[in-house]
Amino acid sequence: MTVRRVTLLFAIGIVIIALAAWVSSRSQTGGDSIAGTTVLPGLESSLNGVTRIRITKADRTAATLNRQASHWVVGERGYPADSGKLRKLLLDLGSLQAVQRKTSIARNYSVLGVEDVTQPKATGARIDIISPGKTWSLIVGSSVDGNNCYVRVVDSAQSLLASPLILVDADPKLWLDPAILDVAQSRVSEIEQQPAKGRGFTVSREKKTQADFTVQGIPRGRVLTGADAADSMGSALSALTLTDVRKATSPPPGTGLAHAVFQTFDGLEIEVSGYQQASTGYIDVMARATGKSAAAEAQQINSRVRGWDYEIPDYRYDEIFQSLDGLLKPLPVKKARTHALSGPRKK
Repeated sequence: MTVRRVTLLFAIGIVIIALAAWVSSRSQTGGDSIAGTTVLPGLESSLNGVTRIRITKADRTAATLNRQASHWVVGERGYPADSGKLRKLLLDLGSLQAVQRKTSIARNYSVLGVEDVTQPKATGARIDIISPGKTWSLIVGSSVDGNNCYVRVVDSAQSLLASPLILVDADPKLWLDPAILDVAQSRVSEIEQQPAKGRGFTVSREKKTQADFTVQGIPRGRVLTGADAADSMGSALSALTLTDVRKATSPPPGTGLAHAVFQTFDGLEIEVSGYQQASTGYIDVMARATGKSAAAEAQQINSRVRGWDYEIPDYRYDEIFQSLDGLLKPLPVKKARTHALSGPRKK
């Protein structure tokens, strides 16, 4: 092999190595250059100007969150939204950053869940963040590892792996402010119960230091299951939350109504009426003040709950509306009389 040929081969090798290094560098730069860039430019600095958020899915579930003067409202219910959950969504969207480029081929979007939600089998959710001057629209697809998710800006072909993980609920009831009441057991002095079926009764205690509630109205011959049988009733309005809400309506004809009135040592009275429809429990709430110290609290409660029927979990419904029989030991079972025959019956 001549020196000239060796030199030529050596030069070609150098060129190939340099070309490979350049391609690798371009590929790495192309993949990594997007890391850390903002997915929705301008949103973070405009969060205070956002007036509406619209979340939609392919199955036509949709939630609309509208900014009012002092709070946000779930449009489909006309009820206050969960401000903490909404604030987190906005902050996460504003700080959303790309981690890595993914497919820009439309037929592959479904693998990541970032296809357009107008497609019947789409699994992702579209979020439109609307302000007077601009709208940001994003499709949020599958989550990856609890920290990242796949996204695609609407009208962009490029899909991305992005962080932080965006959790999107398109069901309006999941955006409702869940809190109804929070009356601690330590405050409750008396509860009057009138179940939908069965006799009414009252439980009470004279002072906060009294551990157990006394039950009035026990039928003759019946006894409580224990001294603490009625104690759980005192916490029935503690951290009470909704599962859904609707405008107050009259119960269906023939529906049995239950009533419970809770009184506190400091002069607050809460009247709760309820009924069950198709195994779902609904309640409405009214507050009154029997003392000056509770006047402001009663007014604040009524301003929030008046005009609404609340759907609550079944177990909470059963805690609020208890039956007297449920506090008592079962009646002894009467044994059937038997006639033992000692032999053939004599005629």
